[in-house]
Formats: sequence, C-alpha cells, structure tokens
Amino acid sequence: MKSLEELRKIREKAQAELQLRNSEAKIKIIVGMGTSGIAAGAREVLKTLVEEVSKRGLKDVIVTQTGEKGLSSAEPVVEIVEEGKEKVIYGNIDSKKAIKIIEDHIIGGKVIKEFLV
Repeated sequence: MKSLEELRKIREKAQAELQLRNSEAKIKIIVGMGTSGIAAGAREVLKTLVEEVSKRGLKDVIVTQTGEKGLSSAEPVVEIVEEGKEKVIYGNIDSKKAIKIIEDHIIGGKVIKEFLV
C-alpha cells in the first residue's frame, strides 16, 4: 500500500495533466486519436506532448485530442491552433518529432515545414 504522501503526489500529477488538457490557453495542441491514429502510435505521441508541456512549465498551452481528421495516410496527426494565426497540421509524428514540435514550434515559434501535411 502506498503512503498518504505518495498518493497525494500521484493525485497532484494527475490533476496537473488534466489541467493541461482542459484549460483555456493561447496554444492548443490537438492529437488525432481515431482508430488509424491510435494504430499508428498517437497514444505515445499524446503522452509525450503532455509530458513535455508539463516538464517545461508551459502555462498557455493545452494538449487535447480529437477523433479522425481524415488524414489516415499521415497518422499520427498533430494540429497546432494558436490565437491570431493559421492552424498548422503535422503528419507522421512520433515521440521524437513531438519533442521537436514543442521545442521549435511551441517555444521557438517556427513552423517545421518538413513535418507539414
């Protein structure tokens, strides 16, 4: 059995991750989690994005999910929606590319052209 302190830490971590998915933010990262996305590895991509946003303390960024985007040949698909900018859709994303999206696009403000759909 876990101690009360360990359980408290688990609860706080889970609440922080939920906050990353539900709060109002200037940047939304949306992962396609339809059947083809999940089969292509979207769960791991979603997990990586949530961990990176949390680890880096990005407060104006949320990570959420959606169903099929109609781009099954490009799954996993990640969509970036920013206030005042056109949305960007990246395809064939894995965990390594997801980290690069956080570093270059979300933090650096630079669209990664080679990942675009």
